[in-house]
Order: sequence, then C-alpha cells, then structure tokens
Amino acid sequence: MSPDTARRIALFIDGANFFATAKALGFDVDYKRLLEDFRGLGTLVRVYYYTAVFDNHFSSTRPLIDWLGYNGYTVVTKPSKEFIDAYGRRKIKGSIGIELAVHALELAEHLDEMVLFSGDGDFRPLVEAVQRRGVHVTVVSTINIQPPMIADELRRQADVFMDIVELRPRIARISADRRNLREGRLPPDRVWREPKQDESEK
Repeated sequence: MSPDTARRIALFIDGANFFATAKALGFDVDYKRLLEDFRGLGTLVRVYYYTAVFDNHFSSTRPLIDWLGYNGYTVVTKPSKEFIDAYGRRKIKGSIGIELAVHALELAEHLDEMVLFSGDGDFRPLVEAVQRRGVHVTVVSTINIQPPMIADELRRQADVFMDIVELRPRIARISADRRNLREGRLPPDRVWREPKQDESEK
C-alpha cells in the first residue's frame, strides 16, 4: 500500500501492557516489522516506546530498549520503585502513564492520528482530550483472551479499536529460517523434506 504522506501519525506504545498482551496471545513482537507496517499508512511523526526499568540489576529488556533507540523509536524509561505495602508485601511501582499523556498532548496539534498500544482504562481521559483537539485515535489491544486486555471504557472512547490478533501476521517475530525460506534465501540443505517411505521405517 502506498502511504498517504499527508497523514501525520504518532505511535504511543505502553511497553509493559503491549508485551503482556502479545505474550498472552502466544507470540513475540518484531518491532522492525511493526514500524514498517505503520509506515505504510502515512508519515510517522514520532514512535514512542514507554517502559519502566530496574536500576539495581541488569534488566532483560535492556537489549530491546537499546535496539529500539537506534532504530526509529523514541524510548522513554522510568526507574521502577520498590516498596512494602501495609500488609508487608513487596511491591514494585513503575507507571509511565503521566509521561505518555504529556507527550501525547504536546504532540496533538501536529497529528492527524494517534495510535495507542495499550488496554489500560486510565488512558480514557487522555484519548478524549486528544480527540477534542481534532486527532483521530486508534487503540490497539485485544478482546481475544479472557478477561480482555482492554478496558471497556477505553475501547468505547477510541475512534477505532484494532485487535492485535489482526496485526499478528504482520508484526509477529519469525525465525531466521522461516524468514529466509519465505524470501527464497534458505539453503537447499536446510529445507525440510518429507522422508521417503524406506527412510521413515529405519
């Protein structure tokens, strides 16, 4: 599809929520493919990825964060805070909602469309505020698991709800062998073949 270059789009990815949704649906996101897919819809003004990080030890998300920062994403991180609740239970807090909301409102006047990758109902007032500024809002999450990952109030507020299940064929990570086979680059000795009858009986 040829992009409508006049259409200005920004992506806002709630990293933890998006990761959990994809995992619940049984796949890993290929962020390069995701970027390419949305570039086909218009001019990407900005692509934000928000996540909380742990400063006290190596985070498993660090390689992803580094890769995103060098490949077209604006990564916004926030240190996670550990605390003990009133019942003596260890809790971890690391919400990035305020940062995402501030950036969305600041950028709204330069956008035609905002795409929010989150099912968090706390974002409903943000979506409404951005819509009042004339921005079309698409929310990406899923209703294909129980309970649904998207809050009903957020889904109702969005101009368009896009289920990640629809995006999965275009953004799911595929193995190197599958990618090369699809593109006709897999060496012949790596292509699986059905064994002959005498081979299968050995």
